[in-house]
Amino acid sequence: MKKHLIKSIALFLIIFYGALLTGCRRSGNNKIKFVTSCYPVNIITLNLTENIEGVEVINMSENQNGCLHNFQIQSEDLKNIEKSTAFIINGAGMENFLNKVVYEIPKVKIIDSSIGINLIEEETECTHNHGDGEHHHHHHESNPHIWLSVENYIKQVQNVTNGLIIVDPTHEKTYKENCEKYIFKLNELKNQLSADLNELKGKDIITFHKAFSYFAKDFGLNIAGTINDEPENEPSAKQISAVINTIKEKNIKSIFTEPQYSSSSADIIAKETGVKIYTLDPAVTGENSKDSYINIMKENAKTLKSALN
Repeated sequence: MKKHLIKSIALFLIIFYGALLTGCRRSGNNKIKFVTSCYPVNIITLNLTENIEGVEVINMSENQNGCLHNFQIQSEDLKNIEKSTAFIINGAGMENFLNKVVYEIPKVKIIDSSIGINLIEEETECTHNHGDGEHHHHHHESNPHIWLSVENYIKQVQNVTNGLIIVDPTHEKTYKENCEKYIFKLNELKNQLSADLNELKGKDIITFHKAFSYFAKDFGLNIAGTINDEPENEPSAKQISAVINTIKEKNIKSIFTEPQYSSSSADIIAKETGVKIYTLDPAVTGENSKDSYINIMKENAKTLKSALN
């Protein structure tokens, strides 16, 4: 946690002093160009730049099928970032390629949306094969899926707004107005989700991976197990067996997959236990529309009400 805060402060200082020294960098044709690292911060940036002419917003990982866990940054991505006014990131350890960006582009202005957010520390089991069989080890790390708490997402909106004003003070008034407008809608969403989810009959859930920890904390849900700690790889037989045992012990009636990943492991679990399979969307892919995050979260609430009531 301490290391994360120090890193966040350092990145914020990069933005602040870089802006003072160099002013607002614009791409060709006098345009302002913002590159975002992932879908959630891309949606934030689209909302905050509404009605500002000459702004280009590029989601670097728009062709990614899931989270950024194993994203491999390409030379074209680095070129886009180098030409940008600012690189807007989720932070909280999600961008494991960030050191490469800072090394390759030392003058890059980075807006870290995770500044000041309390992170959940979790134990993760990793499986590796060194040629002599599978090896398992556990380690603790911060959960970076902060946007799945609406309260955290509001803080991210505020952090990005502050960063945009620093790198582009000309449009400060519009950034602030757009921020207020979007946060108003997010507060409405938060209130609606609370009304929908606080009275759920069931509280124990099995999710696909650990994306929903912040969401569960907000609404008093208990993630009794996860199908896969490493969503890019198939879970081990040991992991599947552990989930099956948890379902039987806690009499869980439903499990949740994610639309970005295969449901084959969930199908095996369902066949063994008789549970129903539902889909929760972690909001890492989707339409580039300003209300897409809100729509995804509303749909998740409907799914949980159907599954747990």
